[in-house]
Amino acid sequence: MLIRTEQPADVEPIRAVTVSAFRKDGDGPDPVEADLVEWLREDEGWIPELSFVAEHEGAVVGHVVATRGYVGEFPALGLGPLSVHPDHQRIGIGSALVHELLSVADRMGETLVALLGDPDYYERFGFRESTWFGVQPPQEDWGDDFQALTLTSHDPAMAGRFRYAAPFERI
Repeated sequence: MLIRTEQPADVEPIRAVTVSAFRKDGDGPDPVEADLVEWLREDEGWIPELSFVAEHEGAVVGHVVATRGYVGEFPALGLGPLSVHPDHQRIGIGSALVHELLSVADRMGETLVALLGDPDYYERFGFRESTWFGVQPPQEDWGDDFQALTLTSHDPAMAGRFRYAAPFERI
């Protein structure tokens, strides 16, 4: 398996993986997460260096992205969506994608990564309930599902409500 940055030819395979990963029923409409990735690409919060694919035998089987978010007025990152094709789940592809994203974000001097997701999954990367770091979720009812991870350049004065890139407001 190869983890690499997204390339222009990956746009359609990423959509297919995202649809497969998030579709609840076989014939329903495409899940909003597939549209979200496309909306994020068109947004000023898009950071091309933080969009990664997992490739297996020449095919894209996973994708993760982080885009510009804010804690109050402090720049931060919002992780998601994370997608792995159902035929390739539970073998470490999602973990490999997240590890690569976090490593690159840290080397870029980013300060904090926040996400909405299952605490049982994301705690393995060091994520904790966001309020532990003084970061309030965009919506109060997200509770401990809204998590954060500080990176090397984190400033402890960074506190406030988290704001995702604008396309997240469309979902």
